[in-house]
Amino acid sequence: MKGWMGKTKALLLFTMLTLFLTACGKENLTALAPKGYGAESSMNLIILTTLIMVGVFVVVMIIYVIALVRFRRKKGQEDYIPKQVEGNHTLETVWTIIPIVLVLIMGVPTVIATFDLADTSNASEHLNVEVTGNQYWWHFNYDGEEIVTSQDLYIPTGERVYLNMMSSDVIHSFWVPTISGKMDVNPENVNTMYIEAYEEGVYWGKCAELCGPSHSLMDFKVIAVSPEEFDQWVSDMQAVDPEEEPQDTVAQEGKELFEANNCMACHAIGSSPAAIGPNLTNFGDRTTVAGILEPTKENLVDWIMDPESIKPGNKMTGAYPSISEEEANSIAEYLLQLKPSEITPESAGN
Repeated sequence: MKGWMGKTKALLLFTMLTLFLTACGKENLTALAPKGYGAESSMNLIILTTLIMVGVFVVVMIIYVIALVRFRRKKGQEDYIPKQVEGNHTLETVWTIIPIVLVLIMGVPTVIATFDLADTSNASEHLNVEVTGNQYWWHFNYDGEEIVTSQDLYIPTGERVYLNMMSSDVIHSFWVPTISGKMDVNPENVNTMYIEAYEEGVYWGKCAELCGPSHSLMDFKVIAVSPEEFDQWVSDMQAVDPEEEPQDTVAQEGKELFEANNCMACHAIGSSPAAIGPNLTNFGDRTTVAGILEPTKENLVDWIMDPESIKPGNKMTGAYPSISEEEANSIAEYLLQLKPSEITPESAGN
C-alpha cells in the first residue's frame, strides 16, 4: 500500500509540474501558436505526426492488453504452449508494410513542405533582405532600399519576405518559431528562405545553433506591421541624415564622444558606411539593449561600461578606450534619441 501511495504522489507531482511548465515562455516565441505561413506548415506536420504516433501507441497498447488478458497463464494449463506463429509470412508482411506506409504518410508531406519553404522562384517579385549572422547579433540589409538595420527586422504583414542568409564567423541558425521554421546560416554559402506574418506583432527570434558562450543570448525581433506602415517606415529610414545634430546638450556631447572614441569604426548610422558592428540607425526604437536587456538608459550605460559581463565573448569588449560613467551616460543619451520613424514596435502592438 505504501509503495502504491508513493507512486501516486509522484505521478500527481509530475502532472502538476507539467501543467505549471506549460505556462512558461514568452508571447510570440512558440511554434504551437503559428501566426505565419512557415510556422503553420510546421504545425500541420506536428499535428500529422503526433496523430500517427498516438494512433500507433493506442493500437499497440490494445494488442498488448488483449495478449495479457487472453493468453495469461491459467490454473490447470501450466504446461500449455500457445500456437507458435514465427515464420508466418502474412504477419511479417503486415508489420513490415504498415511502418513503411506510416513513414511515407509522414515523410512525403515533410519533403513537400521543405521544398515549398525553400522555393525562391518568385524571390525577385518580393522584398529581399540580406541577413548576416554574427557573434552574437543579427544584421539586416534591405536589397534595393538602401536601408540597413540590426537586431529588429521590420516586415509587412501578408507578404513574403525572402531572406538570403550568411554568417560572418561560425554557423548560426535563424529561427522565428511563431512565423517560420529554422534555417542554418553558414559562413561558406548563402541559404535562402522566406517568411510571411499573417498579423501584426513583435515576434521573438533565436539562434538555434550553438555558436559560442553567448549563444543563448543571441536574440532578435521580427516587427510585422501593416503594408502601409512598412512603406512609411521605409521612407523614414531612407531619409535619415547621419550628420544631424541632436537637440539636447547632453546628447550632443554624447555624439561627440561617440565619434571621438572611435565608435564609428564599428557602428554605422544610416545605410553607409559598412560596419563590423550592429547598425544603430534606429537604436532608440529597439525593444532591447544588446538583444536581451530592457531598453533603459541604466542598462545601456552598463552595456557600454562592461559588455563582457553581459554577453561573454562579444567582439565589442576591448575595442574602444576606457570611458567614465559620465561619458557613457552622455553616449547613452545620444543613442536613445536615434528614433527616425514613428513606426515602432508599439505600432505592431508590442
